[in-house]
Amino acid sequence: MTIKFPKKLRFLFQPYRYKVAHGGRGSAKSWSFARALLLQGTTKTVRVLCAREVQLSIKQSVHKLLKDQIELLGLTSFYEVLETEIRGINGTEFSFAGLSKQTVDSIKSFEGVDIVWVEEGQSVSKKSWDVLIPTIRKAGSEIWISLNPELETDETYQRFIANPPPNSCVVQVNYHDNPWFSEELEAERIHCQLTAPKDYDNIWLGKCKPAVSGAIYYDEVAAAEEGQRITNVPYDPMLKVHVVFDLGWNDAMAISLIQKGPADIRVIEYIEDSHKTLDHYSALLKGKSLNWGDLYLPHDGRNKDFKTGKSAEEIMTALGWSVKITPNMSIEAGIRLTRMTFPRMYFDKAKTERLIQCAKRYRRSINQQTNEPGAPMHDEWSHGADNLRYVAVNAESMTNETWGGEIHYPSLGKF
Repeated sequence: MTIKFPKKLRFLFQPYRYKVAHGGRGSAKSWSFARALLLQGTTKTVRVLCAREVQLSIKQSVHKLLKDQIELLGLTSFYEVLETEIRGINGTEFSFAGLSKQTVDSIKSFEGVDIVWVEEGQSVSKKSWDVLIPTIRKAGSEIWISLNPELETDETYQRFIANPPPNSCVVQVNYHDNPWFSEELEAERIHCQLTAPKDYDNIWLGKCKPAVSGAIYYDEVAAAEEGQRITNVPYDPMLKVHVVFDLGWNDAMAISLIQKGPADIRVIEYIEDSHKTLDHYSALLKGKSLNWGDLYLPHDGRNKDFKTGKSAEEIMTALGWSVKITPNMSIEAGIRLTRMTFPRMYFDKAKTERLIQCAKRYRRSINQQTNEPGAPMHDEWSHGADNLRYVAVNAESMTNETWGGEIHYPSLGKF
């Protein structure tokens, strides 16, 4: 049988531990992965696991894609398509699973797999990769990954594209690499280019987005990246370091360290943790020996804790901090102010990476009936976004007029 393949995807027939194809719509990635696996399954007995991060039903898998390709390749006499699996007459098997539901114990049933195809790999979490990869240990076993990247900082992008492991073949493939790109898809591509230019590069060229679709600060983060304001932001000992808290115990405690220049606001570090007491964070901060300014608590910082009978304001004041309370501004007003403040903000790329992620992923809930956006979602990203909002609300009150604490110059000692 002679089957034509896009030139860039012929590496699927070569021996690599990791085979990764990333790019945009219309590149024939999934189509080619399915064909390559089905053809290999006719030449030798292989056990194939088709996986994705979330699979609540077989309809969410590549089961139908494989079924369609079996028919197009004329392999209906070789493969038996069952409801939840596909079998070849030579013993080849295709099974399907969602990775997010797997544990170290449950995934052991896949230890004998020859090939894993992970579709929509951009959604796969670090936990899922950490569970899957050590399980696929059979001699000569391979892990195939197809994806359209979302964010550059996503686990899959960093693990396999930015820093590919040994014995990998990583290929970017887009619509212009597909010799069978149809007129219908070309019309869709041009329409997207004209009507959704912000999304075009990601959808059709497979480029990473500045933030997730629908992110509240999508444009602001994009402008910060384009303006190179997410960069190395060194500590300036001549400026005060102000501390902005978003309080949390079971939820995350979010802390930003801010320096205010003549025309800019510099976020030099971000700390996020949970189940730690205020005295722990106070000691952590003071151990940095910076030129401290004011410490800003949210408006509930004056509420008494039923266990201690003291407020966060009282505790931090007793620990020697100059404490101020963030004005009680509505969330929506705070978001508008944050958007206005963003063009003046610089972020240290290494030390505020988590905060930038929160800004990139801070979204609104969507009404399932009306499909209209509602209030911002409360999730793992909202704590950092709330902290960023408090930074904007307090920015104008931050000054460098009074000096306190110790200034440490490495070559001169303390003053």
